[in-house]
Amino acid sequence: MKYANMRPGVFLDRPNRFIAYVEIDAQKQTVHVKNTGRCRELLIPGATVWCEKSANPARKTGYDLIAVEKGTRLINMDSQAPNAAAAEWLRAGGFGEIQQLRAETVHGDSRFDFSFTKDTTPCFLEVKGVTLEDGGVCAFPDAPTTRGAKHLRGLTHAAREGYGAYVLFVIQMADVRYLHPNDATDPDFGAALREAAENGVNILAMDCAVTENSMTIRNPVPVRL
Repeated sequence: MKYANMRPGVFLDRPNRFIAYVEIDAQKQTVHVKNTGRCRELLIPGATVWCEKSANPARKTGYDLIAVEKGTRLINMDSQAPNAAAAEWLRAGGFGEIQQLRAETVHGDSRFDFSFTKDTTPCFLEVKGVTLEDGGVCAFPDAPTTRGAKHLRGLTHAAREGYGAYVLFVIQMADVRYLHPNDATDPDFGAALREAAENGVNILAMDCAVTENSMTIRNPVPVRL
């Protein structure tokens, strides 16, 4: 997936989940943060960030904060990017031959990001974006997520019913070592992920090639439960 009209800036402050102050072209701008997670290890005063200029002059914020430089890493932190990149990857055959690809499919009391048919089996896939990294090790989530655990239990139920069930962790950076559930932050999510794996849900993780104006799913990453 690609962005247009990207501008570099210097992160100053984040007064709430939705906006940040960024210096762009020597001017302090109020920008929209496209990620409501904590991202405390990313949004550090002085960090170089990349923002997309909005084409809508009526917007209250003229930019969206898309990516941040963390040391030598460029990390995409747009929470909408993983689903968009996953859709491109699925359509390009990254998951093999599939048919009837659909987004936002309801099954039971869950709404999954994608559904498709693979080898005549109807399948559901849920996407989780990952931005939390330390020393090349990634973890999910970066904040408690009851919704995330609910999705996993919905996939577990679907797998028991005979559907193909997948969770895809899209790691929004390149060259990481492995991914693990962040039990210290959300033990319930970790428990739900392990239960899902034990009941036939396929747990996948992929890293991404990230540039200032693009993010593309790239290589598989080991998952340690």
